[in-house]
Amino acid sequence: MKNHPSKRFATRDPENPGLADRLLDLVGQIPKPREVEHEEPATRSRELAKTAAMKTAAIAGTLALPPGFIGWATIAPEMYAVWKAQAQMVSDIAGVYGRTDLLSREQMLYCLFGHTAAGAFRDLVLRAGERYLIRRAPVSALYAVVNKIAIRIAQRTVSRAVTRWIPLVGAIGVAGYIYVDTGKVADTAIALFQSDVQIEAMPDSVEEDEMTADAPRLVKPRTRKAHVAKAETAPKSTAKAANGTGTTTKSVRKPRKSTAASTSH
Repeated sequence: MKNHPSKRFATRDPENPGLADRLLDLVGQIPKPREVEHEEPATRSRELAKTAAMKTAAIAGTLALPPGFIGWATIAPEMYAVWKAQAQMVSDIAGVYGRTDLLSREQMLYCLFGHTAAGAFRDLVLRAGERYLIRRAPVSALYAVVNKIAIRIAQRTVSRAVTRWIPLVGAIGVAGYIYVDTGKVADTAIALFQSDVQIEAMPDSVEEDEMTADAPRLVKPRTRKAHVAKAETAPKSTAKAANGTGTTTKSVRKPRKSTAASTSH
């Protein structure tokens, strides 16, 4: 039996929110599409992608201008602003293809970060040619996914932080990187929304577990009555006693004494 992604749980710490918490909050607030279904969705989607790429590049390049420690402080606002703009682009592309029904946390998370941490979506999004299978998952399972994404983003952020020490040139490099990244997000969204997508509903048992995840579990003690019932249904003994003629006879349920006797020839 294959492991369902909803079986891999992780818990959030509301008192100490981290990058994973912010990512989960981001995909939980899906922007409203500003586009309607288009006759040529591929062409219109490319136009939206180009506009969004230029916008996100400008945001990232501007926030990367301050050098040194001040520049480091702008990394988090830069990433969050870029993700918000990319999420709006994904929502608009869904509107162009008339697939707004597919806008959910799982799809948004996959479109934004599928190219960044493909391994994190191994059990959440399955692709076979032009068909996609997307598994709905509870928040606890999604949190396990965004944890992997957060690790990957943190690794990239360390290398990008070096550019904060190079005035202007570093900002241009950051802007170029974000321009390409937004294009990859658009590619993922277009490939998803133009394909046949099947949604695997969340099992009822998982939904119940999600609602009662924080509730204490009570274990009923084993009673003596249960032991008695188990003893009464146990198989009876079939011990055998041998007689002098070489045949065997079954013993009674509660034998008092052996009644087998030997005969002489």
